Parts: sequence; structure tokens; C-alpha cells
Amino acid sequence: MLRIVFLVVWLLLSVWLLIWVGEGLFGVDQRHSILPFSGEDTLGGPIFIGVAWGLLLTFGGVFLGFSGRKSPRGEQQIGVGSIVEVSRTGLTINDVPQYDVFVRVTPSAGDDFIGQLRMLVEATDAAALQVGQPLSVRYSLTDQDTVELADPSEPAVRDALLQWRIDRGLIDPSQVRARTTGISVPASVLEVRPTGRRREGQSELALRVLMAPDGAATWEADTTVFVYPQAISHLQVGAPIWAFYRREDPQTVAITIEKEVGR
Repeated sequence: MLRIVFLVVWLLLSVWLLIWVGEGLFGVDQRHSILPFSGEDTLGGPIFIGVAWGLLLTFGGVFLGFSGRKSPRGEQQIGVGSIVEVSRTGLTINDVPQYDVFVRVTPSAGDDFIGQLRMLVEATDAAALQVGQPLSVRYSLTDQDTVELADPSEPAVRDALLQWRIDRGLIDPSQVRARTTGISVPASVLEVRPTGRRREGQSELALRVLMAPDGAATWEADTTVFVYPQAISHLQVGAPIWAFYRREDPQTVAITIEKEVGR
């Protein structure tokens, strides 16, 4: 209801200003204007109306639906992007420089596209902005020019990224049930060997892992995983990881580097 009131008032003020401008363009004597708040003082009314129109547009933008480029959360999708270009904008706020980061986004469906992230980055974090670095992002189906960083710790983001990996064959089909409905336990890498296969910019590794559930006997299992080159160092012999398995099939294992909250 409040949005409707704001919209009606703003539209009335807009019509008033349009008529006033039209009268001026066509040489109408505005001392005898048909508009209210006019008369002998031909500037007082327009100034008052113009200020009111501007204030309403500025502070009532949320109600009028002019709140900016960001899409409603419900219209946003989650995808995986990789950095293709990084450049300074020249702006610095509190000694923190601003960057434009261009990312190639691979959506859950459809073709890749290039989106832009504009953000402040501390000098100590700037080195992480490397070409090829993967990022989880949110994007709009109607405006793909601008994307937002997505928090991979959010359950919705984590689930969307997992489904993205499954859809692109980055998780072996035999591991899908273990990865999506299995039990998460700590594990460690015993052996690692590259298979030579690459997919979506990721390399496949064949691993032998030691499964070590709390309070239970350990066992060894063989598995494979696709990882970005930047993550290979986290899968060296002895590295701690997290593994998923189902009780009825403890030899079918899917792994991840980070523990997922709630699993």
C-alpha cells in the first residue's frame, strides 16, 4: 500500500513538471497557468515541486522500485567463474584500492559469459586475484554484465556448486550417491597420481585414502577427484581431507578438501 501511495504521488508530480515544461516551450503565459501552485510567482511552484519530486525519487526509490541494478535474490542463479582479467579502477577508499575483476562464468545451463566484479581488495589479498582463479558467483538471468561473489559456506551455494560439478562430470557417476547422501568422515591421502584427464579447467587425480571415522576402525579406499591446479597442493601425501561414503559400500568414496558444515 505504501509503495502505491509513493508511486501515485511521484507520478502526479511528474505530470505537473511535464505540463509546466510544455507550457514554457509553447510560449504559454505561466502567470495564468492551469496548474496549481503557479500564478504571479512563476518559479516558486516549479522549484517546490521539483525539490519534492527529487527527494521522493531519491529517498522513496525502494518503494518506487528504482533501488538499483541488483536483481532480486529469487532471480539470481549460482555459477562457477574463473578470473580472466584484473585491473585497478584508480579509486582508493581508506587506502584500500578498488579493482575490476572480469570472470568467465559457466552457468548451470547455457553458454559461458563474461561478467564483472567491482570490489575493494586489501593489498595483502590482491595477490590472490590471479587469472584462472575459480570463484563462486551469483548472476542474473536478465543482466549478465555484473555478477556478485557468492559465499560458498551458504548451503544453497554449496548445493548449487555440487550440482554443477555433477552435471559436468566432475564427480564420477559411481560417487554421486556417496557425495550427496553419504557420511562425512576425516581422511588422509596415502597415494596420489595424476591420470592425465582434464575437464572444465580441472585435472583428475587418482588417490588412495585412509578413512578414519571417529571411534571406529580405519580402512583404505581408492577414488578419483577433479581439482583446479591451485588446489593440487592440498592433496599431497599426508594431507588431511574429508571423505564421503555409504555404510553399505565403504569402498566407494568421494572426497573434498574442506569440511562442510552440517554434514
